[in-house]
Amino acid sequence: MYLWIKAAHVVSLIAWMAAMLYLPRLFVYHAAVPAGSAQGETFKVMERRLAKAIMLPAMIATWVFGISLAVMSGAYSQGWFHAKVALVLAMSGIHGWLSRMVKDFAADRNARSPTFYRVLNEVPTVLMIGIVILAVVKPF
Repeated sequence: MYLWIKAAHVVSLIAWMAAMLYLPRLFVYHAAVPAGSAQGETFKVMERRLAKAIMLPAMIATWVFGISLAVMSGAYSQGWFHAKVALVLAMSGIHGWLSRMVKDFAADRNARSPTFYRVLNEVPTVLMIGIVILAVVKPF
């Protein structure tokens, strides 16, 4: 059963990261169009659906399967796992922040530039790299 849960964890993680990488990219383009424009309204639908239908369920599944794996394997007592959890908590915080930005765009309250979202787009990537290295290499 462990390997099935591990596979589910990896699949849900891939879905979560795909959404976490794509949503800020949508914000880059959305921030460049006038509020209330037809393009802006299309971006609102895309952002909402991505956040609610893919990103949130994938994050929940990632956490559920990850906690299950930690309990089954005893990883929760190892240093690398504590560091990984800290990075996953940071990723979850970014997730929450992105979700807030979806609401801001939906209400035409965006005050940030496309450049801001280009930089923000790199944060999940950096966190993901750290998480994968900790999970695979287990350096400590």
